[in-house]
Amino acid sequence: MTSKRQMIEPMHPMLSIRRQCELIGLNRASYYLEPAGESSFNLHLMRMIDEQYLRTPFYGYPKMTAELQRQGYAVNRKRVARLMQKMGLQALFPGRKLSQPAVGHPIYPYLLRDVTITRPNQVWSTDITYVPLRQGFMYLVAVIDWFSRYVLAWQLSNTLEGHFCLETLDRALTCGTPAIFNTDQGAQFTALPFTQRLLADNIRISMDGRGRALDNIFVERLWRSVKYEDIYLKAYDTVPALQQGLYDYFQFYNHVRPHQSLAYQTPAEVHYGLKVFPS
Repeated sequence: MTSKRQMIEPMHPMLSIRRQCELIGLNRASYYLEPAGESSFNLHLMRMIDEQYLRTPFYGYPKMTAELQRQGYAVNRKRVARLMQKMGLQALFPGRKLSQPAVGHPIYPYLLRDVTITRPNQVWSTDITYVPLRQGFMYLVAVIDWFSRYVLAWQLSNTLEGHFCLETLDRALTCGTPAIFNTDQGAQFTALPFTQRLLADNIRISMDGRGRALDNIFVERLWRSVKYEDIYLKAYDTVPALQQGLYDYFQFYNHVRPHQSLAYQTPAEVHYGLKVFPS
């Protein structure tokens, strides 16, 4: 018997997942609590790719394929390219673009080259990363303040539909308003609902250059921290366990974990002025 969840077509050309859930009477929140699936072999490859990408984010799919083959995996470039695309990964230099802008939507210039960051709420940025589970995977989005490294909001989803990025942005904006908001050129962030939400608050939009993930370096460092300090260590089985684990980790990251780059203060102390940050 086909369940309501199995009736959903994630890549439907006309109907969003939200609308499909409405039509068949499925609670949308319950849909997004199920991890996205792949074969066990592909899930293992994706975990290997994810770990390698954190070490060598300049690897595109040809080098990633060669590295996996060197480790004894019988994979070809087509499989690795598909998995990297599904994970939302791209190399740090211009090349084949795995994160495509929304069709017909404007691309904004990168505004932060040679800009000195001197205060909280001067620059925020966001990004999406792949999160492995034992029997599937999820996507994680977060909004971070560049000066304090404070994580303002985060959310999980089992699809790359833009709704969860917009919901996370809305929650972040309850904490304040940045002067500049930086993203990559992915469809979630170039979509009109996302950019119009920023422009409505007179926030200047900055977008990374093509294939330049280092333009968003503070989010890349956040992903490295959360994966090595929590996700890889705990190997979560279920989405609720992952949700609780990330809640606990981000509380630790914001309020307990000192950062060397913040003179060993916590992001919360710097963001909210609980201590004086040295000049």
